[in-house]
Amino acid sequence: MKAQRSIRNPSERGLTLVELIVTVAILSILASAAIPIARFKVKRDKERELRRDLWEMRDAIDHYKDAADKGGIQTKVDSQNYPPDLETLVTGVDIQGKKVKFLRRIPVDPMTGKTEWGLHSMQDDPKSDSYGGQSVFDVYSKSTGTALDGTKYSDW
Repeated sequence: MKAQRSIRNPSERGLTLVELIVTVAILSILASAAIPIARFKVKRDKERELRRDLWEMRDAIDHYKDAADKGGIQTKVDSQNYPPDLETLVTGVDIQGKKVKFLRRIPVDPMTGKTEWGLHSMQDDPKSDSYGGQSVFDVYSKSTGTALDGTKYSDW
């Protein structure tokens, strides 16, 4: 008697279990490599946004001080012509009968997800996290995280 051989019909092609396992393993390896890359990109994008937000607020503070130095804005004596708070930059001030705004809105800190920023006045120690409240000389993130370059976000 002849042994009967199974001959596949070309239309009955498919994957064997081994081929399927190898394919899933390869896809798993590729996916596990892509996840850290995606996380890195998200963190890098948030850092760019943080740098832009800090630059925007510091630029608004500088413009306010320039206007006050030129005599366009009445300020407190101990403020050294810096704004009293960030909200003043958004609500604006009257300069020669015109309302001048320096910021459209207070940006959300991308690292904390809040519009709360750390503030420094001229009288504060630059390395402390206390705020004297006299005026806003500088802003920083309240995040305790570390950037991709190893620096603290609060030091930016």
